[in-house]
Amino acid sequence: MSYSLTLYLVDLEKARGAIGSGDDKLRRMIGGRFKTALAHADEWFDSEIESGAPTRYEAVKAVINGGPYDAAHGFQYGYAYQTICEFYGRFLDNNDFSPFRGEWLEMVDEGLAKLGIGVRVTDFMYGSIPSQLPRPEHLPCYGEWSPQECAQALTAWEATTAEQRDALDREVLAAVNSCIGWTREAQARPGWGVAGFGF
Repeated sequence: MSYSLTLYLVDLEKARGAIGSGDDKLRRMIGGRFKTALAHADEWFDSEIESGAPTRYEAVKAVINGGPYDAAHGFQYGYAYQTICEFYGRFLDNNDFSPFRGEWLEMVDEGLAKLGIGVRVTDFMYGSIPSQLPRPEHLPCYGEWSPQECAQALTAWEATTAEQRDALDREVLAAVNSCIGWTREAQARPGWGVAGFGF
């Protein structure tokens, strides 16, 4: 079985601030901008919706309003939060992490650690959506790298030597380079970080 990470460069405080904000304008803008994507998501989860799960738009509305939530269908609120991150942010390249199998994330984490870089890609696969939302029983998983963590990671990378980098497996080094690319993009936008969803 293969997995995937979907990553966004986003103002994390702004995205989290949407939860329970009651911002009707935001809800309407998301509904308009993602109308086709929301409909496609409903087609994908049609059997769950028939069994009582909210539609994706209903889930987005609930997240923005701060409820009511149906904890039995927590996955929809996780995906709704992903939609909010997409609305406020932009996609980051995930070629090294979509798809992936087995212990790939752990291998990349090991490479990061060998270089003295403190962030971990497993944060995105084994984390959880913001605590204000019902926790999904399964997917999506969620994690984030704060602006401070991105800054520290970039500083640590810049302190590494060519010899240290070349000692890593070639594919792992390519993935580490992708991670550093995300942190570099985050640093170009003060206050922004990385939000990652694992599937």
